[in-house]
Amino acid sequence: MARIRNVAKKSRYAIEVSNLVKQYGDFKAVKGVSFKVKEGEIFGFLGPNGAGKTTTVHMLTTIIPPTSGVAKVAGHNIYERREDVRSKIGVVFQDPSLDDKLTGAENLNFHAMIYGMDRENRRAMIKEMLEMVELTDKADILIENYSGGMKRRLEIARGLLNKPKVLFLDEPTIGLDAQTRRHILDYILNLNKRYKLTVFITTHYIEEADYLCDRVAIIDHGTIVACDTPEKLKSGLNGDSITITLADKSSASALSKYIRKIKKIRDVKQNEAVLYVYVNDPASALASIMRAAYEERIEVLNIEIHKPSLEDVFIHYTGKGIREAEAEQNDRMRAMVRSRMR
Repeated sequence: MARIRNVAKKSRYAIEVSNLVKQYGDFKAVKGVSFKVKEGEIFGFLGPNGAGKTTTVHMLTTIIPPTSGVAKVAGHNIYERREDVRSKIGVVFQDPSLDDKLTGAENLNFHAMIYGMDRENRRAMIKEMLEMVELTDKADILIENYSGGMKRRLEIARGLLNKPKVLFLDEPTIGLDAQTRRHILDYILNLNKRYKLTVFITTHYIEEADYLCDRVAIIDHGTIVACDTPEKLKSGLNGDSITITLADKSSASALSKYIRKIKKIRDVKQNEAVLYVYVNDPASALASIMRAAYEERIEVLNIEIHKPSLEDVFIHYTGKGIREAEAEQNDRMRAMVRSRMR
């Protein structure tokens, strides 16, 4: 998926972060991240579960305090001016947070009352938000009868009731089918365009970040390893990508040793039995690779050639695919839980 970018050309920043750290005992969930988000842009945090995305969102939305570092959201310090920050943001959390025993309109009305909106303003905003997410005809239906996509759209509407300067979306499409995910992404794009709204979104879906975001920060193990537009991140790899699947890890290591000697090769990354080879001339490089495999009697199971993707960018900077990184993070968290239970 790809789209024409429309980044707002402003000098002001909606979010400014410098050396932000969150530590729990000996474990650093976020390790000194720094970045800026321009007003009116869609900025994405791309990384596996457990990489520090949600922890960063929780700090920026004042849910948890940072261990150290400085951050401003909508011009306000997240630690010193928490109420000012909260008045300027909307948040859609990763976990569902609607009341299933209330209707869509009742959920929005309750939230608007928390913001202290008067009755007339509440009615006008609720009407506008329901129309915006195309749920006007579902306003009086209980949330327990909503589909997953309808719930997400209502949560986005709820996050916009106070007309925020910045909308935080933490994995907004997780658990949704592909078609519903695409609809949610298009809603976000329309919101950004219609309201000039700054959007900070976290995701572990490569194609989602590529389609939606004006700029993407790749985060792994609590550290930002790259940050730029999707186009610049991909073009930075210079050339095409060849993915080679071998029978086992040792075969991949053996072939990698010979591939690195080929002059046409720019870089080689290995993840278990798979090699990711970056080249300027794929046809010529492929012939040399297959010759090396034949001469060394190394069985090649599959080869794919393609233009660099954000997945290739992630592999380039982390040495592994995002799914492998996610599995690694999950294993680490399970090990940590087991150690603390002993």
